[in-house]
Amino acid sequence: MLRAILILSQRPPKTAVAATLELGSSPCVRITISKENYLKTIAEAQSAGETVIAATLARWLNVSAPAVTMAIRRLKRDGLVSVDKAGQIRLSEQGHEIANRLLNRHHLIERMLTEVFGMEWYKVHDEAEQLEHAVSADFEGKLIDKLGSGGACPHGNLVGVDSPAARRERGWKPLAECDPGEAAKVISVFERDRMLLEYLDGLGIRPGSSLAFEARNYDATLTLRIEGKPIQIGLAAGEKVWVASA
Repeated sequence: MLRAILILSQRPPKTAVAATLELGSSPCVRITISKENYLKTIAEAQSAGETVIAATLARWLNVSAPAVTMAIRRLKRDGLVSVDKAGQIRLSEQGHEIANRLLNRHHLIERMLTEVFGMEWYKVHDEAEQLEHAVSADFEGKLIDKLGSGGACPHGNLVGVDSPAARRERGWKPLAECDPGEAAKVISVFERDRMLLEYLDGLGIRPGSSLAFEARNYDATLTLRIEGKPIQIGLAAGEKVWVASA
């Protein structure tokens, strides 16, 4: 059983010690905020359907290749990840447990910020990224008592790993795959891009929005109609919005 003791640190977030963990009969492993971020990012990238290699983490975390190499070396040493001959990175059982803990807390904090404090949905991801490392087990329990467990976050995403294949099994698809004349409801939006979220919010595209897909244009844009108003978005943005038929 994984036992986590939260230690709030006065050092900057990148070097702060987040927790000391006992992994089975192994010696205690020091888990830093940096390690937590790597483990959570591996889980998130897998959830997005990506094959996770060092270059994937460099892109998702916007860090250098040498920084990723050093981080993966430490995670392997602690038994939190494995790397195969092709360079694919996978979480160990303990790595999954830590990543899932962070994903759950991130999810709860996003819901708290919107449902309790009324923060705009496109702002809460960045706030939760900072706060998730400072949530104790007691406070997490209070959040669950207040908000309940499960359900979708303000971006429409389910807690934990939710692959594109699983989404398609539920009848969801990217907005970019809609056909002209099709009516759809926005289910979820990729939440790690603040500029994208603000852009979509300005267009009225947010979880729960209803829209009509009108045309796929020559210039790689999509024409939609929301509340009777025609709008255009780029194909790349449309690929990050998941919808279901209305």
